[in-house]
Amino acid sequence: MLGGRILTPDGWIAGTLTFGQRIDAIAADPAAADGPLILPGFVDLHVHGAAGVDIMQGGAAGVTVARAHARHGTTSMLGTTMTAHPAAIRRALEGLAPGIAARPPGAARMLGVHLEGPFISPHKLGAQPPETLPASLELVRAWHRLAPVRALTLAPEIAGHLDLIPQLAALGIRVQLGHSAGTYEDGVAALAAGAAGFTHLFNGMSGFAHRAPGIAGAALAHAEYAEIIPDLEHAAPGAIHAALRAIPKLYGVTDATAATGMPDGEYALGSQRVYKCLGCVRLAGGSLAGSALTMDQALRNFVAIDLSVADASRRLSQYPADYLGEPDRGRIAPGAWADLVVLDADLRPTAVYVEGEPIAI
Repeated sequence: MLGGRILTPDGWIAGTLTFGQRIDAIAADPAAADGPLILPGFVDLHVHGAAGVDIMQGGAAGVTVARAHARHGTTSMLGTTMTAHPAAIRRALEGLAPGIAARPPGAARMLGVHLEGPFISPHKLGAQPPETLPASLELVRAWHRLAPVRALTLAPEIAGHLDLIPQLAALGIRVQLGHSAGTYEDGVAALAAGAAGFTHLFNGMSGFAHRAPGIAGAALAHAEYAEIIPDLEHAAPGAIHAALRAIPKLYGVTDATAATGMPDGEYALGSQRVYKCLGCVRLAGGSLAGSALTMDQALRNFVAIDLSVADASRRLSQYPADYLGEPDRGRIAPGAWADLVVLDADLRPTAVYVEGEPIAI
């Protein structure tokens, strides 16, 4: 049982929470009003690595990553791949599959895979290596059989991609627009075809200009959901506030790399070498290359730019869970999974529970 100020879908309750693997009951108790904050565990739909390891290494890398992020309040996540040769992507998916099928002790629940590459524009690679491919339904199906692909980033302007979107959506995959040099019209057409979201809004896409609104403009004008990296480096606070006004269910992701939780130095991001310094992760040329962000820091960053704790929490838990079609995650309610993060007055985790299991932090 836990007591404190509990954030439920209907607002804050001072009370107690009883749970096993799932939440049993929430009972009001005014005496608990001085207790800690109890929030839904964070749901991170874009994670490349942590603790010195990268998802693309395959093997047990995904388990290491899921354990590292769990200590920061992430209770469920998507292992995210990079653009690479198909054999390298296959190796990564084979490594992720056991941890998706059965959650290892001490780890966040790996809900599946976010396939960030290789179906992206060679003109908007960002930190992705130049090994792009046109999308193929057969290839996606083969990868989907290895490990469930829950989200997939593509550039809609590439020949054949628009026609493929409804077929991917029919497989239950959330198609996201990103790493795209496409036009506003390309983005609108992709949404009409069944695309559901946008990958790291503003980064790796044609930007907004008043006579050429680009993919970013399509997101601001029409999206219900989009992910954004709230490290305050990938998008300035003003840009985040503009997106918050435009996109009802804007949600935060870390885009975390192997450098997350590690000292400054050199790390792998897929086949790329990246460098952590002063809290950022960059390619040798200076371009941002993922992040060293954790979801608890994302919460603190959202609050630092004037979101309420409740709103920040929704954008790191409920909205990404809803986007992925996981109604029993990302919220504290009877019957939902007991995915919980307990925070002190400085919004730092003092306890984390994944499906009722206490995580050593």
